[in-house]
Amino acid sequence: METDLLIIGAGAAGLSAAVGAWEAGCRDILIADRRAHLGGVLEQCIHTGFHGDLTGPEYAALLSCSLRDTGVSLQLETEVLSVSQSREAVLSSRKGLERVTFSQMILASGCRERPLGALDITGARPAGVYTAGEAQEMMNLRNEDPGENILILGSGDLGMIVARRCFLRGKRVIAVLEQAETYTGMAKNYHRCMETHAIPLRAGCTVTELHGEGRLRGVTVRELDSGSEEFIPCDTLLLATGLIPEQTLVSHLGNPPWLHLAGNCNRVHDLADSAAAEGRSIGLEIGKK
Repeated sequence: METDLLIIGAGAAGLSAAVGAWEAGCRDILIADRRAHLGGVLEQCIHTGFHGDLTGPEYAALLSCSLRDTGVSLQLETEVLSVSQSREAVLSSRKGLERVTFSQMILASGCRERPLGALDITGARPAGVYTAGEAQEMMNLRNEDPGENILILGSGDLGMIVARRCFLRGKRVIAVLEQAETYTGMAKNYHRCMETHAIPLRAGCTVTELHGEGRLRGVTVRELDSGSEEFIPCDTLLLATGLIPEQTLVSHLGNPPWLHLAGNCNRVHDLADSAAAEGRSIGLEIGKK
């Protein structure tokens, strides 16, 4: 199979890149995404604040609608296994393996969360430890609860938004822990997620050890200024300790002129609108060539 433009990722950046390229004149575009639906992680972000006051799924639907009047091809539930210097991608889906050659490629694969293994936390690895994004997917897409008595490590926007979601599901959010001297997300999220629901913020501390066999029963928290430690009982620890642009698929390629990075795989954007704008700009440039 051949295509002029291969886009990997159907989130805000990838969808906007496809629309931009189509509007600029590119008529042979293929989007591949591992998920079963368009929108990427927007589907699990049921809070408002996207593109004004839309929820994540509403914003995903708005972006998806913009493809209706185009001839952009979609391959969902498709994993891109490799991309070569010869401009060939290997795709895997329920149909099997397929090789796609392309002229230009946009990687819009988003970012991944920093996992437990990347943190300096000792102890066993009991159940009840999730990234904030995993917990968000559990609650918002599968209607499952991560736990009952919850600590959250990291006060960025995702950490605070998930803290509020846990609270609204009737869970006890013991605190949001933060290494810095204050919260690190946007002020509006602190006010509407933390202050509104009286969720405690403990700044200047971190988790150093997990306790529990089978299921988490508590963590050791260290105050960074004094070094003093405290055991806090909990059955769930959610990690909101940072996002890493996902470039693994193309890390061996260097910087060929046909490869373009868009959205959170290029840099982590605070707003989905910013990722979408970057994708659209890149798509327009490619479409003009």
